[in-house]
Amino acid sequence: MNSNIKVGSATLGPIATNCYFVFNDRSAEENVNTDEPIPCIFFDPADMGEMIYEKLKEKNIKIELILLTHGHFDHMAGADELRRLSGAPIWCWEKEADVCQDPDVNLSYDFIGKSITIKPDKYLKDNEIIEAAGLKLRLIGTPGHTVGSCCYSFDDNKVLISGDTLFEGSVGRTDFPGGSSSTLVKSVKEKLFGLPDDTIVYPGHGAVTTIGDEKLYNPFVR
Repeated sequence: MNSNIKVGSATLGPIATNCYFVFNDRSAEENVNTDEPIPCIFFDPADMGEMIYEKLKEKNIKIELILLTHGHFDHMAGADELRRLSGAPIWCWEKEADVCQDPDVNLSYDFIGKSITIKPDKYLKDNEIIEAAGLKLRLIGTPGHTVGSCCYSFDDNKVLISGDTLFEGSVGRTDFPGGSSSTLVKSVKEKLFGLPDDTIVYPGHGAVTTIGDEKLYNPFVR
């Protein structure tokens, strides 16, 4: 598993959320001369679930699993539609259940004037290993942005999907329900900064960075 993973991305929704789809390059090579679709894991479908489904289908990519880094509307507004079309289940950290299902906490009503909720098919535990789409990754619980915000680490490939926990030169906001700046900084320092410095970080907003760069230059976690 995880011989050579590829990370694709799209920026969607009213707050320019980075959505990612990850697949095993070995699977792509094996399927290049067949009609078999390439399985992937999709992270944080921010909006336009039907468009996501159709665009990936055009590329012969099949979504096998949908993972959420947290339950704010701008990271899951397209998830229900994507689940319906793809048949892929939605999983997230168990501590995020209330955020997913409460429109006041997930900010959907405040920001876009309508209630959006999501009910994941499965709740995961901290450090739980996930195996899907020919990939192996680990959930890292990183509370602070929300009560149950998390990241996903492809440890063997030094790739991190960080959601709104860690950005290039910044961190996620903590002034929303369930947020805590001290908890967020602790999550980054104790959980994420233990990863190798050359780990590539794919954040929920903004540019790609590395763990090493954030250790050196991020003013919010020094």
